[in-house]
Amino acid sequence: MTTPLSFEALKSQASSLSFRNKAFINGDYVDALSGKTFDCISPRDGSVLTKIAECDLADVDRAVVAARAVFEKGSWSEASPGTRKAVMMKFADLMEQHASELALLESLDMGKPITLAVRDDIPLSYKCIRWYAEAIDKIYDEISPSDPHSIGMITREPLGVVAAVVPWNFPLMMAVWKLGPALAMGNSIILKPAEQSSLTALRVAELAVEAGLPEGVLNVVPGFGPTAGKALGLHDDVDCIAFTGSGEVGKLFLQYSGQSNMKRVWLECGGKSPNIVLADCPDLDAAAEAAASGIFYNQGEVCTAGSRLIVEEAIKDELIEKVIAAGKAMQPGDPLDPASEMGAIVDESQMNRVLGYIEKGQSEGARLSMGGKQVRTDSGGYYVEPTVFDGVNNDMTIAQEEIFGPVLSVISVADWKEAVKTANDTPYGLAAAVWTSDINKAHLAARKLRAGLVWINCWDGGSMTMPFGGYKQSGTGRDRSLHALDKYCEIKSTWIALGDA
Repeated sequence: MTTPLSFEALKSQASSLSFRNKAFINGDYVDALSGKTFDCISPRDGSVLTKIAECDLADVDRAVVAARAVFEKGSWSEASPGTRKAVMMKFADLMEQHASELALLESLDMGKPITLAVRDDIPLSYKCIRWYAEAIDKIYDEISPSDPHSIGMITREPLGVVAAVVPWNFPLMMAVWKLGPALAMGNSIILKPAEQSSLTALRVAELAVEAGLPEGVLNVVPGFGPTAGKALGLHDDVDCIAFTGSGEVGKLFLQYSGQSNMKRVWLECGGKSPNIVLADCPDLDAAAEAAASGIFYNQGEVCTAGSRLIVEEAIKDELIEKVIAAGKAMQPGDPLDPASEMGAIVDESQMNRVLGYIEKGQSEGARLSMGGKQVRTDSGGYYVEPTVFDGVNNDMTIAQEEIFGPVLSVISVADWKEAVKTANDTPYGLAAAVWTSDINKAHLAARKLRAGLVWINCWDGGSMTMPFGGYKQSGTGRDRSLHALDKYCEIKSTWIALGDA
């Protein structure tokens, strides 16, 4: 995919887009049975892009019936590895061919800078589907050690009907992190996108069928969490929930599982990730750039956002100066402008939530060193400037709760041991980083950090080959890598007693 040529060209392309705005069930776009719709509002300017079908229990039932029927039929669940691989490769190819359209949908729908959608989100999404397609015919089952008169087989079978409930910050990428391994294993899927960002999910479902995915294997039910999401969580014919979102909602899905059929629940529930910079940091400029991008990238709407900068006192002032300089170059702009490094907050409610945390930080005594205000108010959209707080104590609200916005809390410590102790002192454990020239400190800190992702002298490193997930209340699941495949399968043990020849 080539980078868009100009702001004017992008605005022209955006104005000519058509939006899929109905539910996608059993291979067709359909209205919600109730006839209800909800407004799809662009955070770019507050305009209504389209009205989207508002699914509820009746629509979820219809999708589950379709998903179960095709699963039992076996046209996908029992398809050969080669067949599934070919379809998923074609699916990835079609996503790549429509990458410009998908990037524009993503940018308009949730306020993401178009440059990020073009460079990161869309390519990483179709590459994820392609990666799991390539894995399909390379995963072997096992034969257990046994005596000469027995054979023990360990085999993987698809679970059945998988519900994927995904957030609005990386709408397509979070969806394919679940679709890729679940489809590779032969499951049927019901995808519920966030109500703030349904457009790319509804479009790629059509591309999946065009690629040859049997009708009913992938269904999309847009709607709200308390209705469509809850219906999936409580449904007795859904075998698994794969969820990325808030801890509050993740806990509800655990309850729904217990209240229904004990469906498997895989959760990725965000974090309050510490970025530790020690006095022996090998490159303070690189650390500052990483600290700024780690919290201001995607408007800070990132579950792994480096929202706590934990720094040794000896270099704190110098580092903050460099972070502020980097942050000043990342001011919010029109998401469709290729020059914009930050876009819009996803909706007015989330913007007000972020501004509320900024007020809370000031009232609790943190020092506002940069930003803190709503900007671009004449646009009609929802924009918050990069914000840095100094003098933060780790027990302050802004240091403990996930803000999901461009707000950085700087916490000073005496040494690396205090840094690690402070880093671990939250309910979360998704990601963490350590900047140091001392290999011993790096390894010791990495071992002691209670986080599923640990980066040394970088931020947000990794690839599809590495599992993604956290400790503690950051959740129970792991996306990416071959490890994700086992989330979407039953592991069966078959013991065969052999008679005498």
